[in-house]
Amino acid sequence: MASQKEAFHQASPTEAFLFNCWYVAAWDHELIDGRLLARTLLDKPVVLYKGDSGKVVALDDRCCHRGAKLSMGRIEGDCVRCMYHGLKFDASGKCVQIPGQDNIPPKLGVRGYPVVERDHLVWIWMGDPAKADPAKILDFPYMRDAGWRGHPGYLHYDANYLLIVDNLSDFAHLAFVHAKTLGGSEEYAFKSKPTAIDRLDDGFHVERWHMNAPPPPFHKKVVRDVGAVDRRNIARMHVPGIFFMETLFSPAGSGAEKGNLAGAKQYRNCQFFTPETARTTHFFWDYLHDYELHDANIALSLYHSMVAGFMEDKAIIETQQKMLEADPAFAMNAIVSDAPLVHFRRTLARMVADEREGLKAVAA
Repeated sequence: MASQKEAFHQASPTEAFLFNCWYVAAWDHELIDGRLLARTLLDKPVVLYKGDSGKVVALDDRCCHRGAKLSMGRIEGDCVRCMYHGLKFDASGKCVQIPGQDNIPPKLGVRGYPVVERDHLVWIWMGDPAKADPAKILDFPYMRDAGWRGHPGYLHYDANYLLIVDNLSDFAHLAFVHAKTLGGSEEYAFKSKPTAIDRLDDGFHVERWHMNAPPPPFHKKVVRDVGAVDRRNIARMHVPGIFFMETLFSPAGSGAEKGNLAGAKQYRNCQFFTPETARTTHFFWDYLHDYELHDANIALSLYHSMVAGFMEDKAIIETQQKMLEADPAFAMNAIVSDAPLVHFRRTLARMVADEREGLKAVAA
């Protein structure tokens, strides 16, 4: 358990990313209508698109000739043509045509990245392509389950992704930052405590109950005449920054904690944090529900409630980033409720260090 005197690992602008893992690069709807999507991922400019075959392509967004952006180019079949001097690259990144030149050097091309489209998400592997096993992509089955309905979202943060991970690892802030949106009364912070914290090799698992409590505002907007509820949150954070949460609201005293889910309303939350740079982040998310699925306005209301809540977080986190940059010598100090995020930071730091050591060994 973290103590008040314990300082924990703090992200810095020079800190290395974890490369050998899958990150979310885009939603599938961002690649419709022949769009060339320019997106910086882990400090690397990447262009993403769908060719005529319908498969997603990800390449370095920089022509190997003069450094022009391929995202300003043109899709031709599954290839992309640079519209500066006309070099054409196939889906692997290999140069296949140079206007006015018959001889094409066999190694001429740009880097291609392994990509997988699954459940409306486009996943990318930025590390060693030989290690890019699609079986390692985390599964969130509710995204394709007809028994759940949501509305996908995206936000851009001017902050290091670990500050967002910290925020999602911490239920204590709900009562103060989100009193009028996602959290409810301040009582939640004082009375609800984690019933179980599992420190895992790739993150953590936390379960938290709050009994006989006022329902949070976002829930009251979509469920009429709701009274006091027993509330359960089960959170799972995965390295490098993927958050899944199960939320349940049941009428107070109905016995949900004993397995009686009659009358319960449930939600499933998935959030994906992909570093853009050391101080900016891509944030992909969806919030799904399991009731009255015929009413599209419920998903839309929940979407807007989540955006309102995330903007509350965003305001704090982005100013926090500025404060940390203003004094690099400042060291954050942990309190008891920080136990999950402290474990996550240490786990990630160990995995990054192991990856760097592996690269050194290969180079040697």
